[in-house]
Amino acid sequence: MIEPSPRLARRITLALLAVQSLGSAGSIGVATVAAIVGAELSGRASLAGAPGATYQVGVAFAALLWGTLSDRLGRRNALSLGLTTGVIGAFGALLGVVTGSFGLLLLGLVVMGSGTASVQLGRFAAAEVNPVERRGRAVATVVLGGTFGSVVGPTLVAPTGAIATGFGWSELAGPYLTVMVVYLLSIVVLQLALRPDPKAIGEAIGRASPAPTRTIARPLRELVRDPMVVTAVVTVVLAHAVMVGLMQMTSLHMRDHEHTLAGISLVFSSHTFGMFAFSVVTGQLADRWGRIPVIVTGALILIASCLAAPLSPQLVPLAVALFGLGIGWNMCYVAGSALLSDALSPVEKARTQGLNDLFVGLAGASAILLSGMLFAGAGYAVMGITGAALTVPILPLMVWLRRHRADPIAG
Repeated sequence: MIEPSPRLARRITLALLAVQSLGSAGSIGVATVAAIVGAELSGRASLAGAPGATYQVGVAFAALLWGTLSDRLGRRNALSLGLTTGVIGAFGALLGVVTGSFGLLLLGLVVMGSGTASVQLGRFAAAEVNPVERRGRAVATVVLGGTFGSVVGPTLVAPTGAIATGFGWSELAGPYLTVMVVYLLSIVVLQLALRPDPKAIGEAIGRASPAPTRTIARPLRELVRDPMVVTAVVTVVLAHAVMVGLMQMTSLHMRDHEHTLAGISLVFSSHTFGMFAFSVVTGQLADRWGRIPVIVTGALILIASCLAAPLSPQLVPLAVALFGLGIGWNMCYVAGSALLSDALSPVEKARTQGLNDLFVGLAGASAILLSGMLFAGAGYAVMGITGAALTVPILPLMVWLRRHRADPIAG
């Protein structure tokens, strides 16, 4: 019989933090050059968003796959298999860049998305091994790992590019080498540290809870009528779509204004630092204030950042606006993920959380693809206005949840 304990929860949460740190370093490095790679290999600015969109599609369907299989295989093995598949995809994407094959690049990115899906599902595994009053902080601790990636990922673009050119390849191939290495290291961490499996710990916490726990998962038609589930999913989906859509095109926007690759990497570091560095604070606020106030604050910051980004093409104003975009996303993402975990019983978590990340990935893919077309046809300013408009619905949704909430921790 497994006995849940703070020590056990802390060890598993820290291991998932390490995986998030490694995985985000690789994926953020790739995101830094994604729009540039898309424009150069396709020969069309309107397809600059295609690599990022394709990658998000891979993340989306892999999240559903590994989220569902984790009930059968356990969280440790499912996430490790997802990362293994991601290594294969990164190798394919690398070959695409080296050979100049746009199609092979896109195929590799679809498969590579499996690794990122596994990294992102780790936040739910961390929530699973913690009691409800600590879930916000557990999710935030794992997401905090992105701080490492936000600093290290973009800074690796230039040196790994130099390694790639040493092999006679394009410098843009470098980040894909990084992904292969960090995913392999992440597999080792998962296999060593996620023992016992988070699924078993979550079930033990559910049995020990004084509140009645469902032993049979609700059908999907019932879940979509749960205000907490609907609000959590819509919040995370909208916030993610707005963030990635504007973020992905910023590098191409800066390239058009003759910024160097180092300058573009600096702005991406600022953005991803905002995405992850304050996660622990966000998680504490979500546990103390409640989920709703944190989500509202995050949505307002997202709106302001989307409107501010197009005001100046200079390095510092762009870095500040993208930093705010990252903070707004973080607040919506952490509090929304905690809210979803609150709404689900142990038997509902894996499938529903995988489905949530499917929607997140598809929304991100659509946003990136459409942002490339919007950028080419209307410009960066229209993109900012569109992002702000898409964020606005989160605010009335919070009012609706406050009227229907079933759990006081929602706020």
